[in-house]
Amino acid sequence: MPADHARGVTAREVVEEFIARGATAATAESLTAGLVAASLADVPGASGMLRGGVVSYASEVKAGVLGVSPELLARAGSVDAEVARQMADGARRVCGADYGVATTGAAGPEPHDGKPVGTVFVGVSGPGGSAVRAYTFDGDRAAIRRAATEAALAVLLEALRHSGRRPGPETGSEL
Repeated sequence: MPADHARGVTAREVVEEFIARGATAATAESLTAGLVAASLADVPGASGMLRGGVVSYASEVKAGVLGVSPELLARAGSVDAEVARQMADGARRVCGADYGVATTGAAGPEPHDGKPVGTVFVGVSGPGGSAVRAYTFDGDRAAIRRAATEAALAVLLEALRHSGRRPGPETGSEL
Protein backbone atom coordinates (compact mmCIF):
# COMPACT_ATOMS: atom_id res chain seq x y z
CA MET A 1 0.00 0.00 0.00
CA PRO A 2 1.25 3.50 -0.62
CA ALA A 3 2.43 5.63 2.28
CA ASP A 4 -0.55 7.96 1.74
CA HIS A 5 -2.87 5.27 3.10
CA ALA A 6 -1.53 5.82 6.62
CA ARG A 7 -1.43 9.62 6.62
CA GLY A 8 -3.83 11.68 8.62
CA VAL A 9 -4.03 9.72 11.89
CA THR A 10 -2.24 11.35 14.79
CA ALA A 11 -1.06 9.79 18.00
CA ARG A 12 -3.33 12.25 19.84
CA GLU A 13 -6.37 10.86 18.00
CA VAL A 14 -5.37 7.31 18.90
CA VAL A 15 -4.81 8.14 22.57
CA GLU A 16 -8.02 10.13 22.91
CA GLU A 17 -10.20 7.52 21.23
CA PHE A 18 -8.68 4.64 23.21
CA ILE A 19 -9.25 6.52 26.47
CA ALA A 20 -12.80 7.47 25.47
CA ARG A 21 -13.60 3.80 24.84
CA GLY A 22 -11.80 2.54 27.93
CA ALA A 23 -9.40 0.43 25.84
CA THR A 24 -5.69 -0.24 26.27
CA ALA A 25 -2.90 -0.93 23.79
CA ALA A 26 0.62 -2.36 23.69
CA THR A 27 3.32 -2.37 21.03
CA ALA A 28 5.81 -4.87 19.65
CA GLU A 29 8.32 -3.14 17.43
CA SER A 30 11.16 -4.31 15.27
CA LEU A 31 12.05 -1.83 12.52
CA THR A 32 10.44 1.10 14.38
CA ALA A 33 12.39 0.29 17.58
CA GLY A 34 9.96 2.01 19.94
CA LEU A 35 8.80 4.89 17.74
CA VAL A 36 5.15 3.79 17.90
CA ALA A 37 5.15 3.61 21.70
CA ALA A 38 7.09 6.90 21.92
CA SER A 39 4.59 8.61 19.61
CA LEU A 40 1.73 7.53 21.84
CA ALA A 41 3.60 8.41 25.05
CA ASP A 42 4.30 11.92 23.74
CA VAL A 43 0.57 12.64 24.12
CA PRO A 44 -0.42 13.88 27.59
CA GLY A 45 -2.66 11.29 29.24
CA ALA A 46 -1.29 8.35 27.25
CA SER A 47 -0.83 6.42 30.48
CA GLY A 48 -4.59 5.95 30.40
CA MET A 49 -4.29 3.64 27.38
CA LEU A 50 -0.67 2.60 26.75
CA ARG A 51 0.21 -0.51 28.76
CA GLY A 52 3.76 -0.95 27.45
CA GLY A 53 5.84 -2.18 24.59
CA VAL A 54 8.56 -4.55 23.50
CA VAL A 55 11.39 -3.58 21.16
CA SER A 56 12.16 -6.90 19.53
CA TYR A 57 14.92 -6.26 17.05
CA ALA A 58 16.39 -9.73 17.54
CA SER A 59 14.55 -12.87 16.47
CA GLU A 60 15.40 -14.40 19.87
CA VAL A 61 13.38 -11.63 21.54
CA LYS A 62 10.51 -12.11 19.11
CA ALA A 63 10.43 -15.81 20.02
CA GLY A 64 11.39 -15.71 23.70
CA VAL A 65 9.41 -12.68 24.85
CA LEU A 66 6.59 -12.32 22.34
CA GLY A 67 6.04 -16.01 21.59
CA VAL A 68 6.64 -15.85 17.85
CA SER A 69 7.15 -19.36 16.49
CA PRO A 70 10.89 -20.11 16.19
CA GLU A 71 10.07 -22.42 13.28
CA LEU A 72 8.30 -19.57 11.49
CA LEU A 73 11.26 -17.25 12.08
CA ALA A 74 13.69 -19.90 10.77
CA ARG A 75 11.54 -20.57 7.70
CA ALA A 76 10.27 -17.09 6.77
CA GLY A 77 12.64 -14.71 8.52
CA SER A 78 11.54 -11.77 10.62
CA VAL A 79 10.08 -9.68 7.77
CA ASP A 80 6.86 -11.61 7.34
CA ALA A 81 3.12 -11.05 7.71
CA GLU A 82 2.59 -13.97 10.09
CA VAL A 83 5.52 -12.81 12.23
CA ALA A 84 3.83 -9.38 12.51
CA ARG A 85 0.55 -11.02 13.54
CA GLN A 86 2.23 -13.18 16.19
CA MET A 87 4.17 -10.16 17.48
CA ALA A 88 0.92 -8.20 17.91
CA ASP A 89 -0.68 -11.14 19.73
CA GLY A 90 2.41 -11.37 21.95
CA ALA A 91 2.41 -7.66 22.82
CA ARG A 92 -1.22 -7.87 23.79
CA ARG A 93 -0.65 -10.94 25.95
CA VAL A 94 2.64 -9.86 27.59
CA CYS A 95 1.41 -6.37 28.44
CA GLY A 96 -2.16 -7.34 29.36
CA ALA A 97 -3.65 -4.96 26.79
CA ASP A 98 -6.91 -5.02 24.86
CA TYR A 99 -5.05 -4.35 21.58
CA GLY A 100 -1.56 -5.05 20.35
CA VAL A 101 0.15 -3.52 17.34
CA ALA A 102 3.41 -4.70 15.79
CA THR A 103 5.85 -3.53 13.14
CA THR A 104 8.42 -5.53 11.23
CA GLY A 105 10.14 -4.82 7.95
CA ALA A 106 13.20 -3.81 5.99
CA ALA A 107 14.12 -0.17 6.59
CA GLY A 108 17.42 -0.37 4.74
CA PRO A 109 19.85 0.49 3.54
CA GLU A 110 20.09 -3.21 2.57
CA PRO A 111 17.32 -5.79 2.03
CA HIS A 112 16.51 -7.92 5.09
CA ASP A 113 15.61 -11.62 5.10
CA GLY A 114 15.34 -11.49 1.32
CA LYS A 115 12.73 -8.69 1.42
CA PRO A 116 13.40 -5.44 -0.43
CA VAL A 117 13.95 -2.17 1.40
CA GLY A 118 10.60 -0.55 2.13
CA THR A 119 8.72 -3.80 2.81
CA VAL A 120 6.75 -3.37 6.04
CA PHE A 121 4.17 -5.49 7.84
CA VAL A 122 1.92 -4.05 10.55
CA GLY A 123 0.08 -6.56 12.70
CA VAL A 124 -2.79 -5.78 15.02
CA SER A 125 -4.52 -7.96 17.59
CA GLY A 126 -7.69 -7.17 19.46
CA PRO A 127 -10.88 -8.58 20.91
CA GLY A 128 -12.15 -9.42 17.42
CA GLY A 129 -9.06 -11.31 16.29
CA SER A 130 -5.93 -10.29 14.45
CA ALA A 131 -4.98 -8.93 11.05
CA VAL A 132 -1.93 -7.79 9.11
CA ARG A 133 -1.40 -5.02 6.60
CA ALA A 134 1.44 -5.11 4.10
CA TYR A 135 3.06 -1.89 2.88
CA THR A 136 5.80 -0.83 0.53
CA PHE A 137 7.30 2.52 1.48
CA ASP A 138 9.81 4.62 -0.43
CA GLY A 139 12.58 6.74 0.99
CA ASP A 140 15.59 6.42 3.20
CA ARG A 141 15.74 4.49 6.46
CA ALA A 142 14.31 7.35 8.53
CA ALA A 143 11.44 7.93 6.09
CA ILE A 144 10.51 4.24 6.03
CA ARG A 145 10.54 4.02 9.84
CA ARG A 146 8.42 7.18 10.09
CA ALA A 147 5.92 5.85 7.51
CA ALA A 148 5.74 2.51 9.36
CA THR A 149 5.02 4.35 12.61
CA GLU A 150 2.21 6.32 10.96
CA ALA A 151 0.82 3.13 9.45
CA ALA A 152 0.86 1.38 12.83
CA LEU A 153 -1.08 4.24 14.44
CA ALA A 154 -3.65 4.15 11.62
CA VAL A 155 -4.06 0.36 11.80
CA LEU A 156 -4.40 0.47 15.58
CA LEU A 157 -7.11 3.13 15.45
CA GLU A 158 -8.89 1.31 12.62
CA ALA A 159 -8.96 -1.89 14.70
CA LEU A 160 -10.49 -0.05 17.65
CA ARG A 161 -13.09 1.65 15.47
CA HIS A 162 -13.90 -1.58 13.63
CA SER A 163 -14.58 -3.40 16.87
CA GLY A 164 -17.44 -0.98 17.58
CA ARG A 165 -17.58 -2.06 21.19
CA ARG A 166 -15.68 -2.10 24.43
CA PRO A 167 -13.02 -4.79 24.77
CA GLY A 168 -14.18 -8.22 25.82
CA PRO A 169 -13.49 -11.90 25.25
CA GLU A 170 -12.03 -12.78 21.87
CA THR A 171 -14.52 -13.98 19.32
CA GLY A 172 -11.95 -15.33 16.89
CA SER A 173 -13.33 -13.23 14.06
CA GLU A 174 -11.21 -11.05 11.82
CA LEU A 175 -10.71 -7.42 12.69
